[in-house]
Amino acid sequence: MKRRHFIYRLGVGSVTSVAGVNLLQSCMKHDMLPGKEAYVSVVEPEFNQLLPIPNTVVNPVNFPLTALQTSASVRKGKNTAVLGFTPNATSNPIFRVDNGKRFSAHYTNQTGEKSNIHWHGLVIPPAMDGHPEATIPDKGTFNFNFLVNQRAGTYWYHPHPHGNTARQVYMGMAGMFIVQDEEELQLGLPAGEYELPLLLSDKRIATDGSLLYKPSMEEVMTGFMGETVVVNGAAGPFHEIAPATYRLRILNASNARIYNLGFGTGNNFLLIGGDGGLLERPQQVTRVLLSPGERVDLLVDFSTFNTNQVYLRSETFSEGGAAQGQQGFNLLLFKVTKPGAKMYTIPPTLSAVTPLPPPAKTRTFTLDMMDSSAGHGSHGNKGGMGMHRINQKLYDPARVDETVLSGDTEVWVFDNTKGDEPHPMHLHGLLFRVIERKGQRGIQPHERGWKDTVLVAPGELVKVQITFPAHPGRFVVHCHNLEHEDDGMMLQFEIK
Repeated sequence: MKRRHFIYRLGVGSVTSVAGVNLLQSCMKHDMLPGKEAYVSVVEPEFNQLLPIPNTVVNPVNFPLTALQTSASVRKGKNTAVLGFTPNATSNPIFRVDNGKRFSAHYTNQTGEKSNIHWHGLVIPPAMDGHPEATIPDKGTFNFNFLVNQRAGTYWYHPHPHGNTARQVYMGMAGMFIVQDEEELQLGLPAGEYELPLLLSDKRIATDGSLLYKPSMEEVMTGFMGETVVVNGAAGPFHEIAPATYRLRILNASNARIYNLGFGTGNNFLLIGGDGGLLERPQQVTRVLLSPGERVDLLVDFSTFNTNQVYLRSETFSEGGAAQGQQGFNLLLFKVTKPGAKMYTIPPTLSAVTPLPPPAKTRTFTLDMMDSSAGHGSHGNKGGMGMHRINQKLYDPARVDETVLSGDTEVWVFDNTKGDEPHPMHLHGLLFRVIERKGQRGIQPHERGWKDTVLVAPGELVKVQITFPAHPGRFVVHCHNLEHEDDGMMLQFEIK
């Protein structure tokens, strides 16, 4: 069923509540008439505050990781309540861990509500993964301890309590987890001040500077988007650089917004990595489309720009359905003011990407809307019908939807050919390869390496190939549009 027909056919009797808001009242308040899309335009702030650079913790042992309520400035000069892992700050620690080392952290929950941490992209046992039901109560603790045994890459961490993931991530609970290995270190890629972590998210900010999160029914359908894009927790940031080559590790930590990243000048840059680390060789691009949960690793030579003010931008695009892609906007201002240009030679080969063995089985996951005759359950409610489903099913923690065998290789097909919403599909506890994309696009440059999240745009079908790790237990596959996820667009699979 098409989304634009959904409200018209819903009927007053099936209107329930979303996050405590009556949906009929919400539709009236937001003027959500039949066929009207919830497009939220970005309003660019003044780029007048320094880009925060998160603190990096190398190979932490028993790191005190506290999830807390705190106050910090998202918009310059105005403090607001946020959630995070750093007191009085909007950016959270970056964990940088050598492959083959153990990571350990003593987690304390001081958020006032149940929460947990999902280590997004890490191939670790289910007890450490952050399952939606494995929550820690307020004032509770948990010891995370796991071996990091995977290739170098930019991974990340965020809470994952079912029904409340979207709000907790939106309020600031996200950070990077960088794995490094000898293969990558031998390349001598830009490091230190020439390596910049950039975490993107969008917020809806009140005039007093506070963050607003109260999704309407239409905003659960499309995903909640804000008018202000923040980088490392700051709205309107700038960063002073030299005319040199920089490595940009970019994470889309937004709830639903997709970014078409570029620089608005036509300048080429090099794509060197995606979710699961380096590609085989650099890819020269002018733009890269990044959906929620995805990461890209870029090399940008700022000496090639004919200006000393360069904006990282999101350009218009057509793959986001009617609610996204209609507007271009700036994200971050680079001021090329520092002296000392640094020459850098790009290596022609980056990494060996080992092919997977032949698959033993293929499974298809159809991404669909609720039946027009069914009632809709509230946002995050495990009962009732959700707006978006997988194989016509809504998440049920008591049900295992797919059973797979450790060591087996399979092809999973995500079919959105009849959908009109984009769905970034994420699998916990493993990495996969994108082997086919049907629809308006082919396999994208950043999809030629290892992945854990893949955008399935409206009208598209995407095939991924997986070898299941030796971590028996239950994991989940879900849409990383966090409102869709909280609304039940998630299934469980069990590795045996």
